[in-house]
Amino acid sequence: MSEKILVVEDNEQNRILLRYLLKHHGYEVIEAADGATGIACAREQRPDLILMDLQMPVLDGYTAIKLLKKDKATKDIKIIAVTSFAMKGDREKALEAGADGYISKPIDTELLIGLIKGLLGEKLQ
Repeated sequence: MSEKILVVEDNEQNRILLRYLLKHHGYEVIEAADGATGIACAREQRPDLILMDLQMPVLDGYTAIKLLKKDKATKDIKIIAVTSFAMKGDREKALEAGADGYISKPIDTELLIGLIKGLLGEKLQ
């Protein structure tokens, strides 16, 4: 059984790229276009890991991460914060919100897969 990853990203092109990359590495992919939908998907689908964009409409990623980490049903799901606005302090802010990892866009695909495997306890090849 492959691990399930929820991609919460409002940009369709970014979702397409992440879907392709993750499926190529054998992961099952679920998608949501905003933080509120992402929280609902996480509660319903119970993914193994979430890639959470930080700048989204409806509910931003920082707030979504905080809500997921406060919820007994989703608090143990690993979350990687993803952002294109990589400013000084953003990484720390995401980690303070409860993210388990952080990566900036444009995404270094090898770094992302390594981070995912590390958080899921998989062996790197």
